[in-house]
Parts: sequence; C-alpha cells; structure tokens
Amino acid sequence: MKQRRFIPILAVALLLGGIAGYLALSYLGQVTTALPGEAAAPTGKMVVATADLPLGTVLRAEDVRVIDWHSAVLPVGYYGSTAEVIGRGLITPVVANEPFISAKLADMESGGGLPNVIPEGMRALSVRVDEVIGVAGFVLPGTRVDVLLTITPQGGADVPVTRIILQNIQTLASGQTIQRDADGTPQTVSVVTLLVSPEQAERLTLASTEGRIQLALRNTLDMADVSTPGVLTTALISPPRAGPQTSGGTAVRVAAPGVSSQNASSAVVEIYRGGERTLSTFQNPQ
Repeated sequence: MKQRRFIPILAVALLLGGIAGYLALSYLGQVTTALPGEAAAPTGKMVVATADLPLGTVLRAEDVRVIDWHSAVLPVGYYGSTAEVIGRGLITPVVANEPFISAKLADMESGGGLPNVIPEGMRALSVRVDEVIGVAGFVLPGTRVDVLLTITPQGGADVPVTRIILQNIQTLASGQTIQRDADGTPQTVSVVTLLVSPEQAERLTLASTEGRIQLALRNTLDMADVSTPGVLTTALISPPRAGPQTSGGTAVRVAAPGVSSQNASSAVVEIYRGGERTLSTFQNPQ
C-alpha cells in the first residue's frame, strides 16, 4: 500500500521537474549573458572584392560586395557602399575578400588600364627590346632594372664605353601585359614600359637613339644606387695597372725599377690614353 502512495507523488515530481527544465532552457535561449566587461560589438559596413582582380580592372557591380566589420578596426580609407567604388579602376591587384581602400583605386574620371598605374609627376616610356636586352623575358611588370648604355663618344679617342645611366627603374608593362604572372613565367616581348621621371625619359630616349641600351635585372628589395666609372673597350684587353685611373681612360703610373735605364736622377712615367702608351722622362731636382 505504501508503494502505491508514492507512485502519484513521483509522477507529479517528474512532471514539475520537466516543466522547470523546459522553462530554464527557453529562458537561456532568449537571453545572452555577457562576460564581465564585455559590451556588444559595434559593427560597420565595408566593401570587399568578390574575386581576384588584376591591376587596371574597372570595378563592376559583380566585382564587389558589402560585409559587416567591427567598426573599431575598419581600415583607413575604406568604403562603406558599393556606389563609392563601382566604375573606378584598380591601381594595384586585389584578392578575393580583400577590402577596397582609397590607396588602391584611381579617380572616377581616370578609368582603367595603364594610365592609372602612373604616379603623378612620373611618365611611362616604352623601349624596344629583344631576348638579350629583356633579360631572357624575365623583365616582367613589377620588376626593377638598371639601364646600361654602350656608346662611342664623339671626339677624343673614339673608344666605345659602357656606363649605367639609370638605376632602380620600375617596369610597368611587358608587351601589353601590366599584370605580373603569379608564377613569374618569362614573357618574350618586343617592348617593355618603364616608369621614369621626365628627366629620365629624356635621358633614356636619347640613349636608345644614340647607342645600344641593355637592361640589368635587379633584386626588387635592393634599392641602393651604385657609382661606377664605366668601362672602356681597352680595359677589356689591357692588364690591370697600378696608379690612379680616370674615367676618361687616361692612366698614369711611375715605371717600376728596371723599366728604364735612366739613372737615379730621373724618373720614367708611363701614360695611357685610350690604347696608346707613351713614356715620359722627368728629371729629379738635385
């Protein structure tokens, strides 16, 4: 009999427990308990790319989308609506989901293509190349080169000379390609376009008409300029000689003992002008 009395009590207890558990779960599902010191994160809007976009692309509606982003860490120069970026050209490549900022977009009136890539005050100048001048096709958009000129100066000894005339020049385009291949695959082209100042443009144009230019590919992280005297044709076949040497190709040195049979009261000096060697004797003061 006692066991039969406990059955209704147990049933009521189970029913009340189930109701209490259901109410607790419903309440927890509706209320979010914040951690101490944590506030609701304010959100902002930011425009990002929907896919990888190459340099020079004019943005269309399908190229962009808006996402929510924490307002405290929005990048400087960001855009919050697609209307601000559609129709503008990219001056740098972007990847999918990368935000658009003002430093990556040209003005609305500029459109797309190569002109957007040229900074204010600079110029794009194309030069004719072959596989040798173009460093076997490895002079690609974004690489940097030095420009060497081989020329025979008018007047003087008429000896060909090679010198570096421009250093650390950025390549804008290889042929008609302004976007560098992701794998760095060489491209055989007939022209490359370099980014130069107006003064450098004058220098490069004159060099390409008066002599033969050659491009020397350099490490993109190597920004240092070097100073060289150039090299003459005679220097390729002449042995190294002691004494000072001028960039004009004239070398002077005192002859070593045994070169001349003069006595100790005189000195013999060798003088080199171009490929010509002369000896001059000077009397020592007594």
